[in-house]
Amino acid sequence: MTGQKPKKAVKKGMETSWSGVAKWYDDLLQKEGDTYQAKVILPDLVRAMKIHKGSRVLDLACGQGFFSRAFFAVGAEVAGVDISRELIERAKEESPKEIRYFVRSAEDLAVFQDGYFEKISIVLAIQNIEAPHKVFKECARILAPGGTLYLVMNHPAFRIPKTSSWGYDEETMTQYRRIDRYMSESKVAIEMNPGAQKVVTTTSFHRPLQYYFTLNYETPFLLIFILQ
Repeated sequence: MTGQKPKKAVKKGMETSWSGVAKWYDDLLQKEGDTYQAKVILPDLVRAMKIHKGSRVLDLACGQGFFSRAFFAVGAEVAGVDISRELIERAKEESPKEIRYFVRSAEDLAVFQDGYFEKISIVLAIQNIEAPHKVFKECARILAPGGTLYLVMNHPAFRIPKTSSWGYDEETMTQYRRIDRYMSESKVAIEMNPGAQKVVTTTSFHRPLQYYFTLNYETPFLLIFILQ
């Protein structure tokens, strides 16, 4: 890949709690395509990204390469980045050798040249990243003029960890979404593998939509949201 700089050593301690559920997460996405990622997110994302043969695409926070492989299958030149060494190892094992994978933080993409990628995707990961402003700054640097960042995220207005829920009004027989907190940012621990014998948690950050738009003003590029 011509957009790749010489490799730098990964800093010690650069890990993520997703490493602890690498096998569980990989097994989850291998269920013969019968997953939310495969049936809901992937079709909409590929349609929105309009990938053509030779498109230079970065799958940021790529996990075990599920979306990286899908982008490659429709003709893209693909790189994947994730902070979890265990997930990247699985991505390499399960992917064509043409896809390049890197163990790195999304906040530091120094391995890539300025202006190289046409499209970057971050799928269901921005809510687990503590410093999105650093991620957006790096994305702006490595995106080519006219490049686009595609951000798939849980809808911050309706899916707020531990402060949103479904309710039902018996009098009007109406189901409604109850939101107890929206405008203020929050940081909570959530279970990553519900139902498993050994429960692992990760940190989820809630931020209102305006937070992301403000970041986009500071580091301008075309930003497309796909809200789930």
